[in-house]
Amino acid sequence: MSELTRLLTYLGNDTNWILQVFVVVLLTVLCNTLIKRFLSRLKIKLEMTNNPWDNAVADAARRPLALLVWLLGITYAIDIIRASNTTPIFDAVTGLRDVGVIIIFSLFLLNLLRHSQQIFIARTVDDESRYDRTTVEAISRLLRISVIITCVLVALQTLGFSVSGVLAFGGIGGIAIGFAAKDLLANFFGAIMLYTDRPFTVGDWIRSSDREIEGTVEHIGWRLTRIRTFEQRPLYVPNSAFTSIAVENPTRMKNRRIYETIGIRYDDAAKLAAIVGDVRQMLMQHPEIEQQQTLIVNFTQFAPSSLDFFIYTFTKTTDWVHYHSVKQDVLLKILAIIEQHEAEIAFPTSTVHLPDAELLQRTE
Repeated sequence: MSELTRLLTYLGNDTNWILQVFVVVLLTVLCNTLIKRFLSRLKIKLEMTNNPWDNAVADAARRPLALLVWLLGITYAIDIIRASNTTPIFDAVTGLRDVGVIIIFSLFLLNLLRHSQQIFIARTVDDESRYDRTTVEAISRLLRISVIITCVLVALQTLGFSVSGVLAFGGIGGIAIGFAAKDLLANFFGAIMLYTDRPFTVGDWIRSSDREIEGTVEHIGWRLTRIRTFEQRPLYVPNSAFTSIAVENPTRMKNRRIYETIGIRYDDAAKLAAIVGDVRQMLMQHPEIEQQQTLIVNFTQFAPSSLDFFIYTFTKTTDWVHYHSVKQDVLLKILAIIEQHEAEIAFPTSTVHLPDAELLQRTE
């Protein structure tokens, strides 16, 4: 009779904690479902507003919040099991729960940083004067690295490790790694220089006379910068190279220059002054020529086969394709002015002087 009583008591206790665990898991599933529905409805309402930040916070919290509900529910169920079971492995649940909360909070911050980066980049596209895409990406990366490092240190401290010891070991290891990976560090600091000085940004057309580098910047990483050449080939340049070479950024030019030398025949020397004056007047009235920049039209030299004058002026546009259309229009108008004066553009010629017939007869 006593044996039967103990058996019923044991079964009763066993059924009790199993029922409690079942209820906790059921409540966890219900809470997770309710939170998902709430966040889905909240997202629909937030999309109706013009503020992108509330959408960013809601999207960033969606997955971490679901993970947090499952973490708390499962660890609480494990606490119930531990109360009726003395297995030592369940003693680690408290520390794991604390570390899990830290990781989930870090995941929320990383998601929020990612959404914030997208918001700032979208504003950069709409208004380029407000934000710089390269700077936004650099700051976002630094913040993500800071969040990850802080998460690791706090988690180690929570698990009972000495953070000061870890930092001291990291300092010694950092020195060793620095000697072993000096090129990698040089590229890293080169990237920092690019992000701070900003000689160019993503989308700029750059070229260097020191090296065969020319193309459009596609990506600036921590080690390499990817440039798309005009042959549509990707060119990967270590960031440390930009600390020792001169880089020209034609994208940031304010105007484009037209600098041409034109020669007319020596037979049209009397018409040269009028031609030069009309060309200057045409450039001063041209709608695509920047009048605030230097404008020069002058006779320059007596060439072997021509009388040369040059034009030196700047267009309003910096677009490469439109610039060539403007330059073509200018050159065609100069040709028309020369033809209006019944003159001709010179081409290389040679003149042979022969003695006259009387002198030939005398020599005979």
